[in-house]
Amino acid sequence: MQLHIESSAGGVTIVLNEKASDPSTLFTAKDIVSAIARGFSPEHAFRLIRNDEEIFDYVDLRSIFGRSDSDIRRVKGRAIGSNGKTRKLIEELTETSLVIYGHTIGIIGAYNHVEIARNAIQMIINGSQHSTVYKFLQRKRSDLKKQKLDLWKTIKE
Repeated sequence: MQLHIESSAGGVTIVLNEKASDPSTLFTAKDIVSAIARGFSPEHAFRLIRNDEEIFDYVDLRSIFGRSDSDIRRVKGRAIGSNGKTRKLIEELTETSLVIYGHTIGIIGAYNHVEIARNAIQMIINGSQHSTVYKFLQRKRSDLKKQKLDLWKTIKE
C-alpha cells in the first residue's frame, strides 16, 4: 500500500499494490488517514491496524449546529469538561480514545465501546447534565464487565 500526500492541497491518495491480500486494508488505511486528519496522533490511529476489532468514528458538530461557532465552542467545552474530566471519564469508562479538534469529536475503540462513547457525547450535545452522563457511562461500564464475565463462564463450561 502507498500513500500519496499532496501537502499544498492536503489531498491523500491511497494505492493498493498487487500483494495486498485483503482489500479491506484500503478502508483501514482511509480510517487511519481520517483519524490523523481529525487530530489523533499516528500512534493512536495505528490502533486500527493492530486490532481488527477497533474502529474510527467521529461526530461532526457542524452537521448539528451549522456554522454557529458559539454553540460548537460550548459543546466542545462541555465534552472536555473541567480540567479535561469529562473527556478522561469517557475514555476510561469506554476504553476508547477521544480527540476534540476543530469542529469534530473523534473516537477510536472497539465497536460497542465507540457506540457507548458516541451516546455519551450525544447526551452532552443534547444538554444532559454531566452527572447524568457519568451515571450512564458507569452503568454501561458495568454492563460491559458483566458481558465479559458471562463470556468467561460460557468458555469454561
